[in-house]
Amino acid sequence: QVQLVESGGGSVQSGGSLRLSCAASGFRGSYYCMAWFRQAPGKEREGVAGIHSDGSTSYADSVKGRFTISQDPAKNTLYLQMNSLNPDDTAMYYCARTTIYGTCGRLNFKGFPYWGQGTQVTVSS
Repeated sequence: QVQLVESGGGSVQSGGSLRLSCAASGFRGSYYCMAWFRQAPGKEREGVAGIHSDGSTSYADSVKGRFTISQDPAKNTLYLQMNSLNPDDTAMYYCARTTIYGTCGRLNFKGFPYWGQGTQVTVSS
């Protein structure tokens, strides 16, 4: 049974930092893309950052220079280091995984079949 479990969300003040984690289990295969998405109330789910199995990364323009995606293959864990947070970053953050070629760079949520339950990030001004 495949599973993605996020953790690390919380409430911080503007300018603060958080580190999200996503533990993956049950997956097989050496090719994959794992990514972070977020969804604020009343808004569409948007891609935040993705990392390919070869280590290449992609970011949404809104988080470039502030967020860093990384992974520890030995622990099957994905991370998202979020710095300089602002209220616009407030959302439910989801971890997702896909093996569909070409999906990682575009960060289109429709290309990701596996999802975690989400972790809430709230940034106050």
